[in-house]
Amino acid sequence: MNSYLRLLCVGCVLVGRTIAIAPLLAGEPSRVPAAKSAADIGSRWELFVDDWLIDGMSGAALKLNTPERREVVLVTDAPWEGISSAYFSVVQDADLVRLYYRGSSVGSDLSADQVTCVVESRDGIHFTRPNLGIVEVAGSKENNVVWKGIESHNFSPFLDENPDGNPDERYKALAGLKEPGENWQEGTTPGGLFAFVSADGIHWRKKRKEPVISSGTFDSLNLAFWDPVRASYGCYSRIFTDGVRAIQSSRSDNFLDWSAGIANRYAEDAPSEHFYTNATLPCPQAEHLLVSFPKRFVPERRRIAAYREPGVSDAMFMSSRDGVNWDRPFLEAWVRPGRDEKNWTDRNNMPAWGIAEASPGEWSMYISEHYQWPDNRIRRLVLPRHRFASVNAGARGGEFTTRPVKFEGEHLTLNYATSAAGSVQVELQDENGRPLPRYLLAESIPMFGDELDEPVTWQGGNDVSALAGRNVRIRIVLKDADLYALRFAPLANTP
Repeated sequence: MNSYLRLLCVGCVLVGRTIAIAPLLAGEPSRVPAAKSAADIGSRWELFVDDWLIDGMSGAALKLNTPERREVVLVTDAPWEGISSAYFSVVQDADLVRLYYRGSSVGSDLSADQVTCVVESRDGIHFTRPNLGIVEVAGSKENNVVWKGIESHNFSPFLDENPDGNPDERYKALAGLKEPGENWQEGTTPGGLFAFVSADGIHWRKKRKEPVISSGTFDSLNLAFWDPVRASYGCYSRIFTDGVRAIQSSRSDNFLDWSAGIANRYAEDAPSEHFYTNATLPCPQAEHLLVSFPKRFVPERRRIAAYREPGVSDAMFMSSRDGVNWDRPFLEAWVRPGRDEKNWTDRNNMPAWGIAEASPGEWSMYISEHYQWPDNRIRRLVLPRHRFASVNAGARGGEFTTRPVKFEGEHLTLNYATSAAGSVQVELQDENGRPLPRYLLAESIPMFGDELDEPVTWQGGNDVSALAGRNVRIRIVLKDADLYALRFAPLANTP
């Protein structure tokens, strides 16, 4: 049986706008299918991207955090690239960061002249085009092209971290399109996604002559990855639902044989919006969470009257705990187009797939700008590790209490930030909400600063190992502060 199919859902509860799903792993005893039942979080990071961990809140709220725009890292101005270069994927292999992307001038999606390009960096900022000498373009092999053909329209590589994977296939990719036809939006015309493999990320070959996924529309960045928690490959690709661009997922044990696609599910009151791409991946260092950065497309809007195509776009954020049911507590944009008018034309502001950590604790992500303008380009976005969203309280203060949790570890550590006058304090309670001696709020040493991984300390110290394996609640009081994530960990914790 496909390992993903052994992930069973024992309860689906609508909480506000959030669908809370409790996944059941093979051999795991059933959990009570009710909201805010006890949860075993072990020593993993829990991010406040949804209200899954929160049982009650007062004076505080979930807040979406916008990344910082930094450098333009690439302008696609090489002769084989062009103004419609797009569909970027970032792959980090040790200290080498690679950006893969389509090289293309304006033309047919089915053009065989499209190429897949790669640029490389050691810091995620300064990228160079390697002279690979592999693929001939316009009579020369002096270029950074790794593939040429229709599949280059949306070639999306990843580094396969499957512990049982073949070293000769440590890089993998999906790419391909469907042929146009009357039933194209239904995903039934010929064509599909092909599987590619490579030992080094440069020299590629098709793994199978036929498409490995054929049901879908695929004129998007259709991506795949190894999912270590679910022990399978995941693919997220484009479909249409009632004429709206949407996302489906499939699973595979071997990268060749894929389950039927399942459309993303959202809360009933979530708006129907065009998600042009999805940029879905397991969250680094919290892989039980899937995070997604769709490019939202508003096709009927036109900001620049003289521009040839209608449509404007921005970037969104959402998360999932099972890969099918997606939480959207934040309906606002994660990245807006901003004051640059060239970002207010169609098909801009597309997040690249992938996250790079070229310096400790700082995540680099990338977003496209100036699509089909002469300086078509991609810009780096920066955010500290795990800081997509937070529980936020203002200067008047606020607090929340978690559902009962069972943990492993010796201390509780927080990813948080405060103002100069702000603070975070923590109380541990039994599962019925009674404060536990030695872990009282009044004995919590106020935390202030901006830290990714700082232990909570009470007057008696920071050792919580006596509570490991028991159901406890965590009460957190915030003043002009944000809490992004927490975990229980050994004292010699390395993030």
